[in-house]
Amino acid sequence: MPKIKPKDFRVRPGHKVRLTDWPTDGEPFYKSKSDYHKILADQTEALSDLQTLLYADNRYSLLLIFQGMDASGKDGAIKAVMSGVNPQGCEVFSFKTPSSEELAHDFLWRETVRLPRAGRIGIHNRSYYEEVLIARVHPKVLQGEGLPEEVLSRPTLWADRYRSIVDLEAHLSRSGTRIIKFFLHMSAEEQRKRFLERIDDPAKQWKFLASDLEERTYWKQYMSAYEACIHATSTAQAPWYIVPADDKKSARLVISEIIVETLGALKLSYPAITAAHRNDLQSMRKQLEKK
Repeated sequence: MPKIKPKDFRVRPGHKVRLTDWPTDGEPFYKSKSDYHKILADQTEALSDLQTLLYADNRYSLLLIFQGMDASGKDGAIKAVMSGVNPQGCEVFSFKTPSSEELAHDFLWRETVRLPRAGRIGIHNRSYYEEVLIARVHPKVLQGEGLPEEVLSRPTLWADRYRSIVDLEAHLSRSGTRIIKFFLHMSAEEQRKRFLERIDDPAKQWKFLASDLEERTYWKQYMSAYEACIHATSTAQAPWYIVPADDKKSARLVISEIIVETLGALKLSYPAITAAHRNDLQSMRKQLEKK
């Protein structure tokens, strides 16, 4: 059974990305179902301890961005990996079709107002990256954003958007926000199987729409858009991780390990106790010990 090494999934800054070179599956990181649950439980316990420390330290925040094709397992990964996290220190946002208010602002606005504050973990299911993915695959989306013609016709439109994203993430990093971006890399065949499962499972039928099947016909265009996006925006301060997602269990273990490693690398500490506070604590202890 291989050991999970986060660096194996990290995209180096400036590295040319060809998704066909990145596996969607591999040898499992667990021996059995029970072994998977044990490993995940150990990881979630470690994550819970680190989250408590992050909250108490109150200097850093963590932003987790999940991207992937429909049925790649984003929702399930978030639910499984973050199962042991205190909800008070965690905020989850799922970004759907922009509202009229959101369309009236720049493409980064709706997410920047939902960034995690110090001591918190922010989880974004999809993100501003949709603006260089779905908007690139479907030009009509861009046309509906009310942008000036001079912006729409600019040959550097996508490069400009990548630059805006990189600049924002660099600013956040300088301000104490650590950013991890996950691309759940699933094969087209695995998506086909999961779509069939959704059709056959009454508990999942509501998840499947005709538009999901239509989007599948743009698979190659989406892969090209992801390749360009990941290449342009994977940086030292805000790396992309390409996680094989055909095996949901292994994907969740990889994601969990990466989060634990990232938080563990921060110089977190509990607030220092002053001498006066320590004396107060001892005084309160004496009062509590009295029968």
